Amino acid sequence: MSSKSMEILNKQRLLRPSSPHFTIYQPQLTWIASIFNRATGVALSALLYGFSLAYLAAPTTFDSAHIIEVVAGLPDAVKYAGKFVLALPFAFHSLNGVRHLAWDMGKFMTVKGCYISGYAVLGATAVSTLAMVFYV
Repeated sequence: MSSKSMEILNKQRLLRPSSPHFTIYQPQLTWIASIFNRATGVALSALLYGFSLAYLAAPTTFDSAHIIEVVAGLPDAVKYAGKFVLALPFAFHSLNGVRHLAWDMGKFMTVKGCYISGYAVLGATAVSTLAMVFYV
């Protein structure tokens, strides 16, 4: 292939969309929940490993007494916001994991079942997140 042909081909490639599936498909609960399940799993793992490494690096700074002391000094709005940021991914990832276990047992495998279980996970996530933020 000549360099002129290659140049024309490269210009044409630049005009093509890189991911046409995002532009031609309507968002569906199943793939949105899958993306958020992976994102919450990565976020929770990063928090766990980050805190663990911080504790190993400076055990006297990241012990329970110091953490309680720091959190006790924060305004209530910051405490509630922090609890929300931690509770939401934990609740969603846990409940969606139960949904996946149900799928592994062959339950909710129809399109209707997927949507019912998906909306149930979203509702239970909202309720359990609020319960963890305000009552725990």
